[in-house]
Parts: sequence; structure tokens; C-alpha cells
Amino acid sequence: MRRDAIFYTLFKRVPGLLFELVEQPPAEAANYRFESVEVKEPTFRIDGVFLPPPDATSQIVFFAEVQFQKDELLYHRFFSESMLYMYRNPTLYDDWYGVVILQSRSLEPEKTTIHRSLINSSQVQRIYLDELGNPDEQKVGISLMQLTIASETQMVEQAKRLIERVQQEQITVLAKEEIIDVITTIAVYKFANLSREEVEAMLGVKLEETRVYQEAKQEGLEQGVEIGREQGIEIGLQQGVEIGREQAKLELVPQFLALGMSMEEVAKLLNLTIEQVRLAAE
Repeated sequence: MRRDAIFYTLFKRVPGLLFELVEQPPAEAANYRFESVEVKEPTFRIDGVFLPPPDATSQIVFFAEVQFQKDELLYHRFFSESMLYMYRNPTLYDDWYGVVILQSRSLEPEKTTIHRSLINSSQVQRIYLDELGNPDEQKVGISLMQLTIASETQMVEQAKRLIERVQQEQITVLAKEEIIDVITTIAVYKFANLSREEVEAMLGVKLEETRVYQEAKQEGLEQGVEIGREQGIEIGLQQGVEIGREQAKLELVPQFLALGMSMEEVAKLLNLTIEQVRLAAE
């Protein structure tokens, strides 16, 4: 399971989740949008960029990196991508902030001396998901992220408790429907081998009522329409060829009749009906 992919899916769906981790979130945190951007020459793909709304009082761009495996070049890549993005967009933002999310401290690169001034600065925050504490005592957004590192058994129990919690509490950061969407999204990723009914029974929810299911259904419908369109085109081409072939036969009818052949003989030769031959002759 690609848990970093889950995180970027969640951030795309609910950008405000990132700011549950940030010590001093911007005032306009709820209006930030999440993007995956490409910076060329050299080409870098930055998976997590949070862009402020145009009317924000302070134009702070947030860069996020989610890491669930060891990578000695983590900070080389992260800071190179971030700084290059700032270089390519010098007038759009007046500040930046970096958030590095790791499953555990053990995934930290062995050598970080070269980046120590940035890593230890007030502009960079490192988050270790396994050190955030008891999920039941965390903010809802943080509890959601902790689901991604829970074992399958733990995830089911944590998800159920979280669902019960959001149904009972007044949630202001995220809508309850969005929280259920996020939980089911994580469940779908984690339990890809289970059927929809099994996931429903496991979590005690109806996936038909969630956005993740509706989007998947819509995507399936769109793919079905596209397949139907392609099949329609193919059928149309086949019909066109057939019509063309039929027309060619009809155009030969007068020539064969001119040779003294009877209508019955021409119909048999060209595999036409007597009526078709008669109409072609007229």
C-alpha cells in the first residue's frame, strides 16, 4: 500500500488537514488549495504544494513531503524542489513553510548536516506520526492521519471510535461528511482486497452515502459512456462499410442485367433480394 499516495489523496480532498499539524497555521488555512506542480529546467515534480488564496493577508506557500520509506536524499530533494519553485515564482509569495511528515524517526536520513540550518529553522516542521500520541486524544485531523500507519486490526477499531466521536462532537475544522469520506478513503486503500460490502460491515457505514463511493461510481459511469461511445463508433464504421458494400452491389445490377441475366440470376449472384434488384434496375 502506498501510504504517501493516501496522504496526497487526503490533502487533495481536504487541504485543511495539513494545518492540523502546523504549529502556527495561517488565518486563511481553510481556503488554501492543494496542488502537485512541475518545475522545469531541471524538472522536479513537487507532490505537495499548498497555495494561499489570492486575497490572503500574507502570501505564505506551504511545501509538504510525506515519507514512509528510507530515503537518504529526502532533504536534498525537498529543499531543492521548494527553493526552485520559489525561484520560478519570485513575485507570487512573500514567505514559505515546509512540513515533512514521516512515519517514524527511524526514516530520517543518516546525514543531515548539510541542511541543518533549514531543518532546524522556524520555517520547517518535522512530524513523526508514531509519536503523536493516543489517537483518541488528538485533534480529529491528526487522528485521521494516524489511521494510515495503524495495522489493519488497529485501523478498524480506531476508525469505529473516530466515527462515533465525530457523530457525538461538534466538529468545526472539517464537516462530518468529509471526515467519513477520509476514513472510507483510507479503508479502501488499506483493504483493497475486500468487497464494498465487507468494508461497510467492518466500519459500520454505508459507502453509497460517501463522496469517495459516489466519485468512484461517477468515474465508472464516465468510463462506461466512453467505452459505449467507442463501441458505437466501431459499430458505425462497420455499418458504414456494410452500407458501402451494399451500394456497390446495387450499382452492378444494371450492368449484369445488360448482359442478358435475369433478375433472379443477378439477385442470387450478388446476394440481394428480387425487390432490391428491381429497384436498382429502375
